[in-house]
Amino acid sequence: MTEATDIKELKRRMDGAISAFKHDIASLRTGRASANILDPVTVEAYGSRLPLNQVANITVPEPRMLSVSVWDKSMVSATERAIRESNLGLNPIVDGQNLRIPLPELNEERRKSLVKVAHDYAEKSKVAIRHVRRDGMDGLKKAEKDGVISQDESRAQSDRVQKMTDEMISEIDRLLADKEKEIMQV
Repeated sequence: MTEATDIKELKRRMDGAISAFKHDIASLRTGRASANILDPVTVEAYGSRLPLNQVANITVPEPRMLSVSVWDKSMVSATERAIRESNLGLNPIVDGQNLRIPLPELNEERRKSLVKVAHDYAEKSKVAIRHVRRDGMDGLKKAEKDGVISQDESRAQSDRVQKMTDEMISEIDRLLADKEKEIMQV
């Protein structure tokens, strides 16, 4: 594996962490109800964890209400539990095989709670990017030790990896600041 390919692979993995972060913060609601709010919810089903949209249909019947129609009657309580424990501040109301989820008004406390969740998502993404950097640095050290690349080349590649890491983390910080501003707007 050449160093250039290694750098491209590291960049691809870091971009993956950023796109996962974008997806996560898109699920944080700022105004009207959206089925995306429930994207981070996973349900313990059939011996594994499945995304909610694989065990139920999610609709938005009203601007402040979500409706979740669970396909398998035996999964209703597991789905309700997953939504309650999702750290989204939602309390589903069971109605047969359907769950009605009224969305609470975004008061100051709830907005601060959503900002905290956004910060948690950002921190997870930063950790993922740092893991990618560590993998890259370990690969460079091994290549230098094995004599595949020179010490100078290893330093140059390490600097490129660090610069790329710094750029990715500042991108996450920028996205987080934008989302925080969006959430806190009244």
